[in-house]
This record gives sequence, C-alpha cells and structure tokens, in this order.
Amino acid sequence: MTGADLDGPGIDRRRVMAGSLAALASIVALAEPARAAPASARPNPARPIPAQWNAAPTMQLWPDGPPTGGFAPIPLPIPEAPPVFLHNVAEPYLKVFRPARSNGRAVLAMPGGAYIFVSIDNEGAELAQALTARGYTVFVLVYRLPGEGWAGRADVPLQDAQRAMRLIRASARDHDYDPARIAAIGFSAGGHLAASLATDFAEPLFAPRDALDRLDARPFVTGLIYPVISMSAPITHADSALRLLGPKPGDALVARRSPAAHVGPDTPPTFIMHALDDPAVPPENSFEMLQALRVAQRPVEAHFFEEGGHGFGLGDPALPAHGWLDLWTAFVDRHAAA
Repeated sequence: MTGADLDGPGIDRRRVMAGSLAALASIVALAEPARAAPASARPNPARPIPAQWNAAPTMQLWPDGPPTGGFAPIPLPIPEAPPVFLHNVAEPYLKVFRPARSNGRAVLAMPGGAYIFVSIDNEGAELAQALTARGYTVFVLVYRLPGEGWAGRADVPLQDAQRAMRLIRASARDHDYDPARIAAIGFSAGGHLAASLATDFAEPLFAPRDALDRLDARPFVTGLIYPVISMSAPITHADSALRLLGPKPGDALVARRSPAAHVGPDTPPTFIMHALDDPAVPPENSFEMLQALRVAQRPVEAHFFEEGGHGFGLGDPALPAHGWLDLWTAFVDRHAAA
C-alpha cells in the first residue's frame, strides 16, 4: 500500500484533487471544474502523514487475504499528491483511535477520495481526534479501491465495510464500548460506501471466512457527509462512478450500487449533511437519499449549508457548516438513548 495526500488545516481536499485531476482530464473526468485555490491553501507535497495516524494501532480486515483477487497497483493520477491520499491498497485495514474515557460508543469512519484514493487527514485523523475527545472509539477504514484491478470491482469496498463493521463489533469488549452502539460515517465516495453499508449491510458478497462473518454488519446510525449517492448522470460524481462500476456499466449494476434505491425498513437512522455550493458532488445526491428515507418512513435528519464546498472535513470555523459535527453527535445521542 502506498500513501498519497494530506489535507492540512484550511486545505479544501476537493480543490486539491480537482485542480490536479483537471490537468489530467484525458485520464479522469471531473464532474465540474475546480475553482483556483489561493496560495495559502496549496498543499505541501512533502508534508508527512500525521503522527497520530502512524501511532494508531492497525487491525487487518482479512488475515488470510481479501475474498477477491486481481489487485494490480497503478500510479495515482494526481501529480505531486501529498502522502495522505492513500492508494494501491492490497490489504485493507482499520486504524484504531481510543478515547481517554469511553462514552460506550464506536464509529466506523470511511474517508472519501472518489474511489481513487482514501483521504486520511481531515476525513480520518482529524475526525478521529475530534470524536475521541467526545469519548468515541474511532476506527478509520482504509478500504480497497475498485479501479486497482480487483475482480468484482463494484463489490470490493462494500466487502471491506461489512467486514470492518463485524470486526469492530467483535472487538467491543476489548475497547470498552457497546457492540450495539456502533455508528458509521462516510465522506464523499466514503459517504457512498457508508450509505451502501446502511442499505446493503446484509447483502451476501463473499463466502463467509470465519465466525466474524456471521455477525451483524448493520450500523445503529449512519452519517452521510457530502455523499455520492446516485450512480446515474447527471447528478453522480463521474470519477466515483467510473472507478466503482467501470466505463460501461449496465443499468442493473448502476441500480445495484445506487443506495437510495435500496432504502428499506431496516435502514438505520441517517444523518445527512451537504453544502449547497458543492462543485464536485451535487447536493441532489443528498436530496435523493433524504427523499428515499422519507418515503420509507425511516428516521432521518438533513442539514444543507449555503457555503462549504466539498472535501472540507470538519469545515472552516468561519462558516456555519463547521457546526455539523455537533449536530451529528447530538443525533447519535438521541438515537443511543432511544
């Protein structure tokens, strides 16, 4: 596994990624062009992976190797990408962040990256720091990327998310949280993965390996943060759909991996957040998921902010969107008490 991006404080990951990919439009097509980032927001390509990430314990998902093969490492199509855009993930894993004092709950966090990389800084290490301060045990998932040669590419990230949830549930006693109080949260393409886990947690995607695979993979609540939901034009994020489904997916495959179409009576309570000025993933993705949850009469709370853009993680303290984490943890509190 190779490292590849670091979104530091004040860096908008969407701008970093989109600006780089625009220069390689023949390789990867962005949904919309990026705005120019100010000089103060340009990343330092040599900036290292955060120390807290390196210090966190690692849990391997598949000790005997993933359930599908075909992995073929490829170059990251982003020049001078910082080291925290992780790619070429041959062995997916969890990074474990423990609080000083547990509140009895855990979170499975799934960073974004258009299914091209896994952005572990502001949607991983920084999120974990904020949540452990509130008592959560946080597990950040570095999942396999579907465009890296894997057979059955459309199932690969969800295989890892299901296995991760089961592993977290099995580890509850060791880490002092309630196995029935494990939330999931995802950002951008990781939001698509979180929504897929929420709607298809029981979908059989591989032959069971061990006792873990008999455990429930359903989160008790889910957070979808500027998520990709639809795999259909015009509202999908083109890169995410291309990497997950391939260049010419059939209608059945598109529908299978559009989680709003799979909302049902067992879909967990869901929190949705999106900025209305998001230039990469249209907020219509979140509108679609909100409507599906309302039609299914599932508990849902949605927040749409005027400003924020995309890939902002915890958000700019100067903008109202920065308050989303307080709103999400309050949502978790209410449903944990139910």
